[in-house]
Amino acid sequence: MLDFENIDPLELGRRLAAARKARGVTQQDAAAQLGCSRPTLIAIEKGERRAKPEEIVTLAAFYARSVHELVRPGLRAVELAPHLRAEISRGGTVANADVDAAIIELQRFAEDYRELERLLDAKSISVYPPEVTLPSRGSLSDFAEDVAMRERGRLGLGHHPVYDLRQVLEAEVGLRIFYRGLPSRIAGMFAYTADLGFCVLINRKHPPERRRATLAHEYGHALCDRHKPGIDYLDGRDRKSAVERFAEAFGLALLMPAAGVRRKFHDITASTGDFQVADLCRLSHYYWVSVQAMALRLEDLGLIPRGSWDLLAEKGFKPGRAAEDLGLPRRDALTDEPYPERYKYLAVQAYESGKISEGQLCRFLRCDPVQAREVVADCLNQSYVDADGQELSRAMPFDESLLSTRP
Repeated sequence: MLDFENIDPLELGRRLAAARKARGVTQQDAAAQLGCSRPTLIAIEKGERRAKPEEIVTLAAFYARSVHELVRPGLRAVELAPHLRAEISRGGTVANADVDAAIIELQRFAEDYRELERLLDAKSISVYPPEVTLPSRGSLSDFAEDVAMRERGRLGLGHHPVYDLRQVLEAEVGLRIFYRGLPSRIAGMFAYTADLGFCVLINRKHPPERRRATLAHEYGHALCDRHKPGIDYLDGRDRKSAVERFAEAFGLALLMPAAGVRRKFHDITASTGDFQVADLCRLSHYYWVSVQAMALRLEDLGLIPRGSWDLLAEKGFKPGRAAEDLGLPRRDALTDEPYPERYKYLAVQAYESGKISEGQLCRFLRCDPVQAREVVADCLNQSYVDADGQELSRAMPFDESLLSTRP
């Protein structure tokens, strides 16, 4: 049952104000919806006047929030959405409905993740390395290479391809990575607060190679300017800042480490005496990046002539068709779920332990009851084949202690 009386009016006011701002609603419009004066609404948002239950219900519906989100215990409201909107305004871009919805969804995902951790008393994972300071002199690309090599070493990645980049950054660093469909020109967005962590939203509509490149790029932002939220566009909207150039170079180096790429390139040329377009396609498949990204990386490393990719593009080269002709198997994303795996397991654990209802589980998982039950079953059961070749499933004893004394 929702507890309207025990929530602190000051905290409720903060949440109502945050929800209003996230929705892009003015105080005047909210007051009109509520049927009160603007000073009355301001008093509610400041916590000087306690909101009535029916007013909370009205405002929750107007802000497209559940009442539970506004009155749930604990957790002070932390705003990501207004900061991202401010970045859009500074960039001279008018946010359309899709971008606005994505910003709101990132805010909600971040809040829900923190709520699940609170319910289960689970400590948040955050192993962020210290922020780096961009050099005022010297090569920014070389600096990005060094930082990428350091991060690969810190994360134990060596010089090999990283196929599970999302899982690595979620589990080993503590990034909170979410997927959602965005306008095609937007690659992703990110924002950080001490309470919510470094939250990233990746365009789910993009192919896996593009999503991985965006994620590596956003991690570059986490390393050099994590306190400044941003939205990354695919097209070069303005002259790129030093921060953007660092993030771009870092992302390429993280996905395609120089030492590993050089070794593979020299292995190919040593065995064939040449490096052909087919070799470029196979190498891009090996590192799970786009052919364009691979070609530009080879150009940057001085392994193929500058302008090689532009020449291929002018000739009408089609990477997808080339992959089919070469018989390169399609790599499917290891996961493109809208939320991190840990988030999903926390939601299921909260449901199984009776801390949230099925309706709340559906809200956390962004699905209907049938899909929610399937997620629970997948998390709690393991499939196996018995001696007769029959596929069976059994419940996994995830809550069984390995430290308790056994008889």
